[in-house]
Amino acid sequence: MPRTTRLSSSLLRAAAVTGVAALTLTACGSGSGSSSSSSGSGEVKVGLITKTDTNPFFVKMKEGAEKAAKENGAQLVTAAGKFDGDNAGQVTAMENMVASGVKGILITPSDSKAIVPAIEKAKAKGVLVIALDTPTEPESAVDALFATDNLKAGQLIGEYAKAAMSGKTAKIAALDLAPGVSVGVQRHDGFLKGFGATDKDVVCAQDTGGDQAKGQTAMENCLQKEPGINVVYTINEPAALGAYTALKAKGREKDVLIVSVDGGCTGTQAVKDGKIAATSQQYPLKMAAEGVKAVVTYAKDGKKASGYTDTGVTLITDKAQDGVTSKDTAYGLENCWG
Repeated sequence: MPRTTRLSSSLLRAAAVTGVAALTLTACGSGSGSSSSSSGSGEVKVGLITKTDTNPFFVKMKEGAEKAAKENGAQLVTAAGKFDGDNAGQVTAMENMVASGVKGILITPSDSKAIVPAIEKAKAKGVLVIALDTPTEPESAVDALFATDNLKAGQLIGEYAKAAMSGKTAKIAALDLAPGVSVGVQRHDGFLKGFGATDKDVVCAQDTGGDQAKGQTAMENCLQKEPGINVVYTINEPAALGAYTALKAKGREKDVLIVSVDGGCTGTQAVKDGKIAATSQQYPLKMAAEGVKAVVTYAKDGKKASGYTDTGVTLITDKAQDGVTSKDTAYGLENCWG
């Protein structure tokens, strides 16, 4: 799968230093890097480490974890990377949480492979480690995974796009995530599977980091390369909205099909407004809540959560296609996040 974005080693070193500073845990910190919230006696301490604290998906995940912690009489400590891909910061956060006495850590890995040694060290100290949203590589590196079936999420929008094209010859652009992130690979591969295509059928592939501005630039680049693009797969809705902006500037917004994944409130509204044709909605609140409950159970009776728990995905569109199961944006907006 074509990828284009790579950070320089000097930038990574600088970012790592920044991440270490930002991700130091405090007992009552309220900064962007870390925080602590407690309920009841705080007998069970649960850690949550997300990729960033600005993406609405992870904001909602944190809200879900906080609510579950209160309901289960647990104390929640949180940390987040300064950017998507800040593995060094996540490693530091994990080490600090283990030192602070957490019973379990919930993590959305920024780098599915590079985080594994830190996970192994935490598990060796008796800490339950659960991945949320993004699986590790290998998936067995964590005790359990609570996540969307991202391959299925991609497949749903691929099937939808295929049906919506009604036999027309497709010129596909893929606005992907970043190298080495399993969730991005799974969604991309799922889309191609659902569409009945391969990477050879993709006329332009660009990495966006899931960012709206980068999504716009990527779409502009793709239109320069192949002006006849008529199907756009995007890793998430910010990238989709960036693509829409670029297409609108060229007067192409009405004749290009855009499909995406996430199901956030802004993205679902964009489906309702006709900017995005369809999106696969996932449920970060459920991921976080199930993760917190699993840590509390482990703390109380030693029972470890294991394996993969599918937290669900629903295709959202107001232009249903025969043979593709979906729900409308009224349902999507009732169940969206962020």
